[in-house]
Amino acid sequence: MRIAYLDCFAGISGDMFLGALIDAGVPTEVLEQAVASLDLGASLSVERVDRSGISCTRVRVLERGLPAEPGEPLAGHDHPHDHAHPHGPADPHDHAHTHGNSHPHSHPHSHDTQSPNGHSVEPGPRHVHGRTLSVIRGLIQGSSLARPVQLRAVQAFELLAASESRIHNVGLEDIHFHEVGAVDAIVDIVACCAGIEALEVDAWYCSALNVGSGTVLCAHGTFPVPAPATADLLRGFPTYAAHVEKELVTPTGAALLRVLGPVFGAQPGMKVERIGYGAGTRNPKGFPNALRLSVGEAAEVYAAAPVPSQSASQSRSNQATISVLETALDDLSPQILSWVAELVLAAGALDVMLTPVIMKKGRPGTLLTVLCLPDQSERLEQLLLRQTSTLGVRVRQEQRLALERHHTPVTTVYGEIRIKVGEQAGEELNAAPEFEDCRAAAERCRVPLKFVQQAAIAAYTQRICPTPEPGHPGRAGDADPAGAGEGTGL
Repeated sequence: MRIAYLDCFAGISGDMFLGALIDAGVPTEVLEQAVASLDLGASLSVERVDRSGISCTRVRVLERGLPAEPGEPLAGHDHPHDHAHPHGPADPHDHAHTHGNSHPHSHPHSHDTQSPNGHSVEPGPRHVHGRTLSVIRGLIQGSSLARPVQLRAVQAFELLAASESRIHNVGLEDIHFHEVGAVDAIVDIVACCAGIEALEVDAWYCSALNVGSGTVLCAHGTFPVPAPATADLLRGFPTYAAHVEKELVTPTGAALLRVLGPVFGAQPGMKVERIGYGAGTRNPKGFPNALRLSVGEAAEVYAAAPVPSQSASQSRSNQATISVLETALDDLSPQILSWVAELVLAAGALDVMLTPVIMKKGRPGTLLTVLCLPDQSERLEQLLLRQTSTLGVRVRQEQRLALERHHTPVTTVYGEIRIKVGEQAGEELNAAPEFEDCRAAAERCRVPLKFVQQAAIAAYTQRICPTPEPGHPGRAGDADPAGAGEGTGL
């Protein structure tokens, strides 16, 4: 099972997450395509920077070629060291404001401030018209982003809006996002969701969160770190404050974590394959302002016991305990059922199934089955109870034997296609072209999807089993080409 671990020793923000995703192997092109699909005139600037001696990837959002966030330096002008400013306010980047009688619309940016990652911001208002939740939702859903990416991005903004609604006691649609609704924040969230999808991990894990300390300037005054929206989004998450008096977790970073729903704690047993470091803007001396992302395969830990044989040990090496959630529904719209299935997958479920069944009194219904990791069970149970009409959910644990999986690219006339390969004890048992790659290629080349799939399978087959040249006797173990070998039984 493929897993990812976020080490938030310096907190987390949208741009740090983007840098870590790229550094861990997500192609920059994937994120750039996601940004372009929003049609906001935005782009990404990616560079290598130093953070306390650690080489990291730094991502900046550009709006028509200029830094989208006020006070951001141009690429190549990263400050070598930025000494922490005790008790200095952080820039209200990512914080939303509200329209309404209780909280008038305002831009509290007339003071010299610092961005969440430490650079000074020029005085004066940030001229961004507040976008409502419905406007941002329409922007995302009207794009060409893949459905899972849309779901995660919309959910992140819905979580942000819900937090602001609770804090200010106003309706969701009365929330007008300013910094969070600005181009850089929208791009951060959408591009991160595209990177999360491209990383193709089955489960997320996360360390406790260093939220920093000091104060932060918000629309309605100066508050202690974490800011109100961040504090609300971090409810139930393990947090601490250490090292610097700065805001280290932004509302954008907190919302993305809430969407991921990671398991918190020490790094689980895993065979790490890739490590990525995403840099924050600030570079305080002696404090590596970076987010570390480790990606690899889960390593199951078993109690010491006599191993009967190598083959038996290998055959069980990918066995794991999973939770199975089930509920039968006979009074819910198929449209909602489809929506719930997408929500469950976006929330981290391993799989979801909708099976037609006949229920009591001869009523046709649907059996909704969700497979997930045990640590995610409670969160997904609550999602089913909240989003469906069920009065209860059955939960049980089962053992799952999963093949080891990895991707290998092949080149076809339609472009590069990834092949998902399933192996056991080093023996390849299954291989199939990645559907989303094939669909994108089919749309790009304007050919039937089946042609792309067939070309990918042919390219992979040719790689692992090349056609013998004329006159070649064939590989060892191949059948007699002439069909004249002895003992054929024909």
